[in-house]
Amino acid sequence: MKFGFVLPYGDAATAADLARIAEDSGWDGFFVWEPVWGIDAWVCLTAAAMTTSTIRLGTMLTPASRMRPWKLASEAATLDNLSGGRVILAVGLGAIDTGFAEFGEETDRRTRAELLDESLEIVTGLWAGQPFGYEGKHYMVKPLAGMPPPPPPVQRPRIPIWVVGAWGHPKSMERALKYDGILAQVKKGEEFPAVTPEVVAAVRHHAAEHRDTPIDLIVEGSTGGDPAADSAKLESLAAAGATWWIEGMWDAQNDLVRVRERVLEGPLAAT
Repeated sequence: MKFGFVLPYGDAATAADLARIAEDSGWDGFFVWEPVWGIDAWVCLTAAAMTTSTIRLGTMLTPASRMRPWKLASEAATLDNLSGGRVILAVGLGAIDTGFAEFGEETDRRTRAELLDESLEIVTGLWAGQPFGYEGKHYMVKPLAGMPPPPPPVQRPRIPIWVVGAWGHPKSMERALKYDGILAQVKKGEEFPAVTPEVVAAVRHHAAEHRDTPIDLIVEGSTGGDPAADSAKLESLAAAGATWWIEGMWDAQNDLVRVRERVLEGPLAAT
């Protein structure tokens, strides 16, 4: 199992500094969140790319329903080239309580799901090369003539795309299985309980039944309290089929000293 750390808050300089420390401390991935209004995720990741050489870099996560898909494709491909092929794009519907309504973004869940699906089709289509055209319910793209296309992503066949897959929600799982990683989630009403090894095993079994190629299975949570219990938890998740653990210290948005200390500790070893 690989280990990633998501920066709960911090500017581009902080991201550059902590990404370097994370790489030196044994983390496999460094991630930043993408707010509606706030510190730009892709600027932070660019800064992180300039101070690192091996650690994977990505968003956690990009609410693609409110992004222009061609802009998102450009940002991710540009960073993939700059970093030498280290980008991961994590997407989902996003949390509407982070400013969606206040800035006039779409809040209807079904519409956001439609926008997400179309966005991913456009992003992957543009990465695959020109000419590219698309006509959907929400977006239309005509093949672009007369302008040289940007360099494609370094990674082939594409930049890995991780998609939220809510266990027990067939459409959500179907979407995630089309791409490269399942961000495992459990949704009960408006609550999001922790993902257990039992859920991981069920998602892994479901994925094996519905696709022939391997897929990453990502679990987000927090450790750092009880080393023995944390190690046992991670071992159970890995044994159930999780391939990534993402450390999320969302309760430490105003405590960068604590965040830095946790990054320096490195990931807990899990078999």
